[in-house]
Amino acid sequence: MNSPHLPGVPAPPLVTTGRPSVLARRHALSTTHQAATEAGHRVFLGGGTAIDAGVAAGLALNVVEPHLSNVLGVAPILLQPAEGDPVAIDGLGRWPSAWDRSAVLERFGSDLPVGVPRMVTPGAIDAWLTCLARFGTRPLAEVAAPAIELADGFPVSPRLASYLAAERETILTWPTTAAVFLPGGRTPAAGDVLVQADLATFLRRLVALEAAYAHRGRAGALLAVREDVFTGGIGRELAAFLADAGSGLTAADLTRARLTVEPPLVGRYQDHEVLACGAWSQGLVVPLTLHMLAGFDLTAAEETDRLHVIAEALKLAFADREAFLGDPELVDVPVEGLLSPQYAHERQRLLDQRLAAPGLPPPGDPWAHTGRRGPAGYRPVPTDGADGPDTTFVAAMDAAGNAFAATPSDPALLGPVVPGLGATVSTRGSMLWLEPGHPSVVAPGKRPRLTCNPGLLRRDGRAVLAYGCPGADAQCQAMVQLVVNLLDRGMGVQEAIEAPRIVTTSVPSSIFPHAWRPGGLAVESRVGGQVQGALAARGHRLEPLPAFAPQAAGVSAVRRHPDGLLEAGADPRREGSALGR
Repeated sequence: MNSPHLPGVPAPPLVTTGRPSVLARRHALSTTHQAATEAGHRVFLGGGTAIDAGVAAGLALNVVEPHLSNVLGVAPILLQPAEGDPVAIDGLGRWPSAWDRSAVLERFGSDLPVGVPRMVTPGAIDAWLTCLARFGTRPLAEVAAPAIELADGFPVSPRLASYLAAERETILTWPTTAAVFLPGGRTPAAGDVLVQADLATFLRRLVALEAAYAHRGRAGALLAVREDVFTGGIGRELAAFLADAGSGLTAADLTRARLTVEPPLVGRYQDHEVLACGAWSQGLVVPLTLHMLAGFDLTAAEETDRLHVIAEALKLAFADREAFLGDPELVDVPVEGLLSPQYAHERQRLLDQRLAAPGLPPPGDPWAHTGRRGPAGYRPVPTDGADGPDTTFVAAMDAAGNAFAATPSDPALLGPVVPGLGATVSTRGSMLWLEPGHPSVVAPGKRPRLTCNPGLLRRDGRAVLAYGCPGADAQCQAMVQLVVNLLDRGMGVQEAIEAPRIVTTSVPSSIFPHAWRPGGLAVESRVGGQVQGALAARGHRLEPLPAFAPQAAGVSAVRRHPDGLLEAGADPRREGSALGR
C-alpha cells in the first residue's frame, strides 16, 4: 500500500503501542505534557538538578494543563536528595478554621457545591517555593522562566480544548475564569494560542520579590517570597478576594497555613523499599496492596490469575483507606499496623483466588499490630454521582542521585480566578466527607485526604524509580500495576506503562459526593476476550474501556539501572512525553 500523501512511498505500519523508552546518562524526566517536559529539560541543561527540573516542570504543568492543575492548587512531592534521607512534602491546604461540620451543613445542607465553598488554603505555590529553597540549587528566576513564557501564550492541546468545550457552561459561572479561558466568549480550539496574562504577571511578581530579597541568599529569598504569598502583599490580595467571594478562609487562615516536610511512609516489595506519602493522602494504598501481592507468584501467573489477584488486593487496601486514612494531625491513623507484614498476611488470606468480592470488603484490624486498641474502621455506603476532575504528574532523576516525583492538581476552571494572580485557590475541600465517623470528615483546619500520591522505589538506600500519575482513584491502581510489570514481569519502563490495565470501581470516589460502583472492573480492550470472559466468570462486572483509556490513569516514570543508566517512559493514554540526555 502506498501513502496517499506521498505517492510511491510505502506507508508506515500503524503504531498503536510501542513508544521506545528514553535512555539517558546525565538526567531524565517524564511528565503528562510535552511543554512541561521541555521546561524541566531546559533547567537540566542549565545545570539544575532533578529537583530544580521537577519544580520547573511542575510550574509549567500549572500553566499548560489548567484544566487539571494550577499554581494555587495542591502539589504533593516525594524526593530523594543525592545526599540525605528521602522527604515527603504535603503541598496541601487546610479547611477554613471557622467551618466545622455543623457550619457546613447549615450553609449547604448535604451538598458541598463546586467552587468557593470547597476552597482550602493554597498548597502548590508553598510546595514549589519550599522545595526549591530547601532542596534545590537554582533561583526561581531560572526555574520559573519556562512557565512564564508559556503563560504569555501556548498552543491549546486537544485534551484541553475538549475540556473547555465540555465545561463551557460551568466556566461561565465565574466571569474572571471565563475571561481567561473563554476569551471574547469563544471556546479555544486545539492549536489556538491561550494567553494567561495575569498568571504571567503573578509569576513575574514572584521573581521580582526574589530579586528584592536577594541579600538573604538564594534559600532565604525564596522563603521570603513564600511569606509574601501568605502574609505579605500577595497574601492581603488573596484574603480580600476570599472575603469578597464568600469563602470561609480568612487572612488568619493564610497566616496559619503551613506545609509538612516529613519522612515518607515505607513499605517493601521484593528487595525494594516502597516510599509513599503520609496518611493525609491515599499513598499508603500502594504499599498495602504490594504487601498482599508479595504472597503470590505473579511472575509465573496466567493473565487472568494476575489481574484477578491485583483487583482483589486493591479492594482490600481501599477498604482500609476508607476505614482509617485521614489527616494524621487530627485523626489517629494506625500506620504501624497497616504496614505490618503480619497484617498484610492476615488480609491476604481473605483474598479469594477464584471469586471476586461483590463490593468493598470489610476493613481489617490494624490496631492489633500496634500494641494498642482503636476504633473499628469506617464502612462507606454506596452512593451515586459523577466523577470529578483529574490531575497531572512529573518524575525526574539525575546522575548525582537526586530523584523527584510530584502530582500537581486542582483545576483553575472550577472556581473564580483571582484577579491579578490568574489562578484559582485550591478547591481540594472536595475530598472531605460530610458523614460523621469518616476519617476524612470535614473539620476546622483539616487537610483533605488527597488522591494525589507521587511514589519512589529505593534499593540499597538509593532511589531507583520515580513514578506516579493522574487518575484520581485509579492512581494507586496504575502505580501498583507498573511496579508488578517492572519487578515481577521484567518489563522495560515504557512497556510496563503501556501494558493493558484494569481499574476496580469497588471503591468510593475520593471526590464529593463520593460515588462508586460496587463489583465493577474497568478493563482495557487489549485484555483478550478469553481473559475478560474468565474474569467475568469469577464475578467481576466488566466495564469496557478503549485500548489506551485515559480513565486508566496516565503514568510517568524514570528508572535508574544498577549501572547508572536512566530509563524514562510516558503514557500514550495522555499527552505525556519523556526526555533525557
